[in-house]
Amino acid sequence: MRIDVKQCADILSKQDNILILTHAHPDGDTLGSGFALCRALMKIGKICAVINADEIPKKYSYLYDDIAPIKFKQDYVVAVDVATPNLLGDLDGQYHIDMCIDHHSTNTEYADNLLLKDVPAACQLMLEVIKELGAEIDEKIAGCLYTGLTTDTGCFRYASTTADTYRAAAELIDLGADNGKINRIMFETKTKTYARLERLALDSMRFYENERVAVITITQEMYRLTGSNEQETEAIAPLTRQIEGVEIGITIREKPDGTSKASIRTFESVNAAELAKSFGGGGHAQAAACRFDCSVKEARERLVEKCGEFLNDRNNLC
Repeated sequence: MRIDVKQCADILSKQDNILILTHAHPDGDTLGSGFALCRALMKIGKICAVINADEIPKKYSYLYDDIAPIKFKQDYVVAVDVATPNLLGDLDGQYHIDMCIDHHSTNTEYADNLLLKDVPAACQLMLEVIKELGAEIDEKIAGCLYTGLTTDTGCFRYASTTADTYRAAAELIDLGADNGKINRIMFETKTKTYARLERLALDSMRFYENERVAVITITQEMYRLTGSNEQETEAIAPLTRQIEGVEIGITIREKPDGTSKASIRTFESVNAAELAKSFGGGGHAQAAACRFDCSVKEARERLVEKCGEFLNDRNNLC
């Protein structure tokens, strides 16, 4: 069932023992919206917690470092920034999800759904929910929400960024979000292990379809050689679309079991969500992802073939 912001806040205000689910391989938007909601609910007297199937990267520790872990039996479950349950990773199937707060056009509407497809970040929507809840937005909540805004818009560089997004960011800065510090952590600070991984990732880049498609492959061997891990790959995906002439950038990560996951980045000429949907995935028009039950090499071959179809179909329409 579709719900609006007021209905969402009314439902949450009547619930307690609320468990908040965030998607696997977490980013700033799912974590920012999750911990912002958790903090807001605690302010109005609710018992709640945020969980993730994967280990949360250390750079996000400021979102939750003052929240004491508690154990309780959940009575209500909310998924945030999760378009479809399979994005929950190992948490998929473990919980009955009562509500979903999301902004993806590929959302499968698997729960009571607060869904706005025209906002670039779940945190922009979460700001309205928290205001409707009547919870005070302190510096910590503002910082959580700003994190989601800046990461899901590429520090406000992506075409999905709207005037309302800038207004929301300004409001959060007024409320105490340390935009300079957050942007520095998210976009300018690299670990030594990540720097080594990035070098190998760039060395792996290959071009297809008259150099309109760029593909990076990241293997388990690369993690071993660099001391890095999958948590540090978030910043690699955008590198593919920084190359002049590239319309589709793909980063394929090998999973420990030999399967793979692809992150797709495009410009307005190609819909990344539709491309990912061809393989059971989804996301946004310019940023999406999908999984493959096959090797990195086979996943690359299948993706490149589909990219050719997308580019050729578009050319035939011109």
